[in-house]
Amino acid sequence: MSAPVPTTPAPGAPAPGAEPLLAVEDLRVRFTRRGRAPVTAVDGVSFTVGAGEVVGLVGESGCGKSVTSLAVMGLLPRRGAHVEGSVRFAGTELLTLPPRELARRRGKDLAMVFQDPMTSLNPVLTLGRQLTEVLRAHTDLTRAQARAEAVDLLGRVGIPDPRRRAGEYPHQLSGGMRQRVLIATALACSPRLIIADEPTTALDVTIQAQVLDLLTALVRESGTAMLLITHDLGVVAGTCDRVNVLYAGRVVEQAPRRELFAAPRHRYTTGLLGAVPRVDAPEGTPLRPVPGSVRDRLPWAEGCAFLPRCGRGDDACRAGEVALAPQGPAHAARCVHPAGAAEPAGPAVAGGAR
Repeated sequence: MSAPVPTTPAPGAPAPGAEPLLAVEDLRVRFTRRGRAPVTAVDGVSFTVGAGEVVGLVGESGCGKSVTSLAVMGLLPRRGAHVEGSVRFAGTELLTLPPRELARRRGKDLAMVFQDPMTSLNPVLTLGRQLTEVLRAHTDLTRAQARAEAVDLLGRVGIPDPRRRAGEYPHQLSGGMRQRVLIATALACSPRLIIADEPTTALDVTIQAQVLDLLTALVRESGTAMLLITHDLGVVAGTCDRVNVLYAGRVVEQAPRRELFAAPRHRYTTGLLGAVPRVDAPEGTPLRPVPGSVRDRLPWAEGCAFLPRCGRGDDACRAGEVALAPQGPAHAARCVHPAGAAEPAGPAVAGGAR
């Protein structure tokens, strides 16, 4: 189980003694399949989200971000997926909640924006019908009132001529407009928490910025908390209050956004930052991608899973499980040799382990 994070709260984090809106503790998800070895996708993840706060889950594909979000929402398949730990929402344990009660809370108290709007929207139902069904399922609105509210929601998320668009089907909209419809659906019942899973992955850069600005503005206006899942540190820089960096199913660094970018401690975080293009870098400066892939890792029980990809590792990194240790107020990292505050981000990952 992860060591506790330092007690000094980050901006927007729950105050000491106050219960966070969402508290995930020692979450573990294991997938089993007949004839195959079990796969642990999430291995003891712990984090919190305070009311009105935007918290990021960051990492490469395959590090466990989306599985974590699906476990929180109770959307993992019942067969083959084994979930352990604790997920408390407003003091209620979600993992032991009866399926009917959990389904009632989804959409009303917790909502999710998925990364692929084309597969998340029903292709044979109009946009207005899909929004109306959500409103009718979780509110006491009449059909006419729900229809009017659906049109208003489409207008709020920036869809032009919302009354006409409400009668159209998903294939008649662009990718950016479909993503706006998903955001409208998530916000329909004024949930207290929105989980946004890579909400801009399939969009071009200009539309990404518009969708992120819209989502952030709507969340701030309503006081809704948001858990933002992304691999894009540029998205994190302009959106999140606090950040959790995941690797191989575990949180390897937790920090307020500004502190994470100013003084990353874990070698994986410095590697991710070194791979981001910088507008202030001299022309011709090469990027420093993190070598290898997420498959190149050690079991956490044997040491730091990132060791095979880290240029600063040594025998101490193989000496058993590495704890999530404090690195300062509200900052923690799971690293034997944490990076220094004055150390440049790029050179932290230089090749295979020594």
